[in-house]
Amino acid sequence: MRKSLMIAGLLSVAAPFSAVAQDKPVLTIYTYDSFVSEWGPGPAVEAAFEADCGCDVQFVGSGDGAALLARLLIEGKDSPADIVLGIDTNLTAEAAASGLFAPHAQALALDLPVAWSDPLFLPYDWGYFAFVYDKTKTATVPADFEALAASDLKIVIEDPRSSTPGLGLLLWVKQAYGERAAEVWSALADNIVTVTPGWSEAYGLFLSGEADAVLSYTTSPAYHLIAESDDSKAAMDFSEGHYLQVEVAGKLAGSDQPELADRFLAFMTTDAFQSVIPETNWMYPAKTPEAGLPEGFGTLVTPSKALIYDAEDARAIRDEALAEWQAALSQ
Repeated sequence: MRKSLMIAGLLSVAAPFSAVAQDKPVLTIYTYDSFVSEWGPGPAVEAAFEADCGCDVQFVGSGDGAALLARLLIEGKDSPADIVLGIDTNLTAEAAASGLFAPHAQALALDLPVAWSDPLFLPYDWGYFAFVYDKTKTATVPADFEALAASDLKIVIEDPRSSTPGLGLLLWVKQAYGERAAEVWSALADNIVTVTPGWSEAYGLFLSGEADAVLSYTTSPAYHLIAESDDSKAAMDFSEGHYLQVEVAGKLAGSDQPELADRFLAFMTTDAFQSVIPETNWMYPAKTPEAGLPEGFGTLVTPSKALIYDAEDARAIRDEALAEWQAALSQ
């Protein structure tokens, strides 16, 4: 009896505090799973913004970037999201065509390798796709896709239908080889161990020794160097260049917290957010932090050529590139 009375008393004391918590406005942000993992940027970003906004930030992980957009398109105007964070320039044309996004109205003072003027989507980081390998296990490092295909190396890649790195790889091959892209995929097919839904699964397989290399980023070795004091991982430097990814966030037109969403997008380009990116998302920040980049970033591969399609061209070429990939892997 005493225990039940004590619990009742605690509940009555807690009730006012619970009501206060519920009075906070809620900002719902759809993003990819790795962003909200305990080692990703999400926890630090959430804490920093909540300390200033008097709100409750709720990140919702939805697989990888392409799966994230697919979920939003299914939900349409009924989506509970206020912001989508984690699609890239290969998907922004499709996202814009949905009519689900509103202009961000933010000033653009960014440090990107390309000019930016998109009125709907605001960048928060960028990087170059690359195949990451273990220097202690791979003696001969391919210098392009054709050399990779001719090698005995086994690779893990991500599915372009659910993953932004997977889609980026399709467009990388397409831009580098044009009409020969199908030929390159046919040659690469026997190197591919498996195709995973997203980046996390693929990188995990590589780290567990299931493959010699994995589709990731030129910045991925920085994680091992800085966080683990391990310099054994490196990115293959391809002579045809590397495909550039710019990751963005956008505000939903149907948001019931439009002012709070605008406030978050403005916060996204501040030092409090951008300084978190290099050592949690392991990408280049869209706006260089005041303290600069971590020292290990100076050791990374710098592509000789940046490859990228503009948003509309990426959308136009996507189906053709996907068909070539599917045909090669089904043989």
